[in-house]
Amino acid sequence: MNNPRVLCLGEVLFDCLADQLGLKLEEVESWTPYPGGAPANVACGLVKLGIPAGFVGCVGEDEPGNSLIKLLNDVGVNTTGVQRHSTAPTRQVYVVRSLDGDRSFAGFGKYDTSEFADTYLNGKKLPQSLFASADFLVLGTLELAYSESAEAVRQALNLAEKFDMKIILDVNWRPVFWQNPDIAPGIIKEICKQVDFIKLAKEEAEWLFDTSDAGAIKYRLDSVEGVLVTDGENGCAYCFDENEGKLPAFSVPVVDTTGAGDSFLAGFITQVLIHGTQSLSNRETAKQIVAYASAVGALTTLQPGAIASQPTPAEVELFLHKHQL
Repeated sequence: MNNPRVLCLGEVLFDCLADQLGLKLEEVESWTPYPGGAPANVACGLVKLGIPAGFVGCVGEDEPGNSLIKLLNDVGVNTTGVQRHSTAPTRQVYVVRSLDGDRSFAGFGKYDTSEFADTYLNGKKLPQSLFASADFLVLGTLELAYSESAEAVRQALNLAEKFDMKIILDVNWRPVFWQNPDIAPGIIKEICKQVDFIKLAKEEAEWLFDTSDAGAIKYRLDSVEGVLVTDGENGCAYCFDENEGKLPAFSVPVVDTTGAGDSFLAGFITQVLIHGTQSLSNRETAKQIVAYASAVGALTTLQPGAIASQPTPAEVELFLHKHQL
């Protein structure tokens, strides 16, 4: 297995998607489990796009944990950094869907959010060799909600700095994971000071920074190299140094938006690794990079589930050829 160029640290889980659209949690008759978890989605998306990637996280010593590790291995994701917990279960999240396919989290079944294995990720067990050979570290914010996994995030940030990795934070704000959501903004903003790129949905940008203007956020976070603000069907805004722009979304028949933002991020990282971070200062190249990321995200919405629907490079190129923004 190749040394991963990108490490994605965080959660891998099962999204149990409601089979019936437009119903409340208690009205849903049946569920279909799909592998997910934002960092794991990004890792799988990268591998499918030809970029060696590794996943770092913790799952239970249970059947769902076994299934998820097998899936990551089958896709080709490096699982050297996966830890197992002997008693805590692998996380399962119940997701209801609107008639348009948009999803919202509906609960964790019989467990409290703090009881799952991913909250026990141990920073002392992070394999330094993975960090030493990788170029990028991808983080979410879910692990910051729990003391042990938050410490692991800080350890990963230290390792990334030691080995001169670029760090991308996907805010991926989910208040349902936090026992006290009020403390989240301060914790997340502190992490923002240590990263090179930050990706936010429009709602997350307004929640965290009182603006969805990518340039304004970039100015406020003086230390970051780039900011991406996604807004679903309304497209994406971005700012890399003095290079700022907006792109409309591709118009596609959406089936399920689960994982679209994660695929967008995988597409962005893929292009940055191919062209180099310095290429983001070129206006036309930056636009092409964001367009590629948008295409990867759009293609992921055409089928249910976050990982199974991720495209190959050939599918992205064909899509871009047919759909000029």
